[in-house]
Amino acid sequence: MTGQKASDLFVKCLEAEGVTHIFGLPGEENADLMISLLDSDIRFILCRHEQAAAFMADTYGRLTGKPGVCLATLGPGATNLVTGIADANMDRAPLVAIIGQGSTSRLHKESHQNMDAIGMLRPVTKWGHSIANEKIVPEVVRKAFKLAHTEKPGATVIELPEDVAKRPVDLAPMRPLGTRRPSADHKAVARAAELIENAKSPLILAGNGAVRKRASKQLRRLAKKAGIPVVSTFMGKGAVSLDDPHCLFTIGLQGKDHVLEALYKADVIVSVGYDLVEYAPSFWNKGTEKKIVHVDFDFAEVDSDYRATVEIVADIADSLWQINERLNELGDDALPIFDIEKIQPLRRRIWSDLTAEAEDDSFPAKPQRLINDMRDALGPDDILLADVGAHKMWIARYYQCYQPNTCLISNGFCSMGFALPGAIGAKIAHPDKKVLAVCGDAGFLMNVQDLETAVRIGANFVVVVFDDSEYGLIKWKQQNQFDGRHSDLAFANPDFELLAKSFGMWGRRITATDQFADALVEAFAQKGPALIAVPVDYSENRKLTKRLGEIELAL
Repeated sequence: MTGQKASDLFVKCLEAEGVTHIFGLPGEENADLMISLLDSDIRFILCRHEQAAAFMADTYGRLTGKPGVCLATLGPGATNLVTGIADANMDRAPLVAIIGQGSTSRLHKESHQNMDAIGMLRPVTKWGHSIANEKIVPEVVRKAFKLAHTEKPGATVIELPEDVAKRPVDLAPMRPLGTRRPSADHKAVARAAELIENAKSPLILAGNGAVRKRASKQLRRLAKKAGIPVVSTFMGKGAVSLDDPHCLFTIGLQGKDHVLEALYKADVIVSVGYDLVEYAPSFWNKGTEKKIVHVDFDFAEVDSDYRATVEIVADIADSLWQINERLNELGDDALPIFDIEKIQPLRRRIWSDLTAEAEDDSFPAKPQRLINDMRDALGPDDILLADVGAHKMWIARYYQCYQPNTCLISNGFCSMGFALPGAIGAKIAHPDKKVLAVCGDAGFLMNVQDLETAVRIGANFVVVVFDDSEYGLIKWKQQNQFDGRHSDLAFANPDFELLAKSFGMWGRRITATDQFADALVEAFAQKGPALIAVPVDYSENRKLTKRLGEIELAL
């Protein structure tokens, strides 16, 4: 270890954790760490804004299950990370943030850019620590990664002061060891199986936790074995495939929809990996006496509209496997318990609604048509990321998935600006898959600077911008609340084709709806990133609100 300084040891600890990429923007306080990285195989992705770097790490962690890593300097570098870190934490994505700090000799007094960054980040992280002693580097790095990865996953932060980074240290990294979560309580599993067997109309509600590794496989087994339909939240899409007869698609709009018919009729809800931050229970369970089987990595949140009859708190995949094994004891002749054919009329009615405008050629384009074309352009394993805005609500309802983790929606923290940098993280995580970022014109411009990052590293993904020159979702919600009135929400946009050209990439603005599908094919054929801007008809927003309000549920 002769000649090793703390920054060298820090990098070796990152290597021991399996880190292959770091997204960030360094400052002078990170200088030693950056030089230490030059002697490592870890690839540093230089970004144009720290928030974008955090979103890249967020998405990378979400897709790989390994903590994504982002880096920034002290002061404004750290504050710029906050939104992306908070997004990862609330959307349950494993992330480790590394931030610089001034010398420990000046942290006790007023000094340049000195602030309590760990304290600032405490409300939006699982854990954070400032390394004041070089001898604790291995422990701090190991703890940060362990906690970021532990269910429920989230964000942790490590602060490395510049003088500590320079100090000599004769230590080695701590090697991560795999840990196994406790098995589900057998009495809770037995009670859950009993509730399912004795139900009249059970339903599975699949949330964010249902798309973790192995969980969706066991969930699909349960649905088929018991004959139970499955409804997913925005972040649980793909837990069962859209073409599976057990799939009843998605809930999440804060209003009436066809799928609520199944939820209202259900007497037993098997809640799998459901996060209340995604969709409040008051929208689907207010004042009812349903029995709820809560299957999650953590205890159920206390909520007057979410009172679990039984809680199975353990690894989700193992819990579902145990329930499946209990049901197997009934024998093949008794399975499936319920006839899935009974929900097919509702499934057909929902699908008919979702595909009603799939071939509408009117221009500006209807969101429904654009989403249909995007679904056709992407394979079952390809990845779509939705930014936050009116388009997110359309994608949440209309875009359905074959596989888990193929539609990424920020629906815990709901941060605009997520999708464009997130697509870079997604493409690095899965270079063999098509990646499509769908943005509103407002959210797109919040992190547009990192198109340069995408061009520089040759990240081949496509950005589709829904162009309406307004904050469309805010307008939609204000109109619904205030009888059609809204505040001033309009703005001007750049020429998107020229914008793309100025970054040295392919770009096109659609002038007719029937051009969109061909433009997607051409965009994905590019060697680097590509941009498609399409004028969108958001008069459909209030039409959808009206149509949903007129739905008659057969209860």
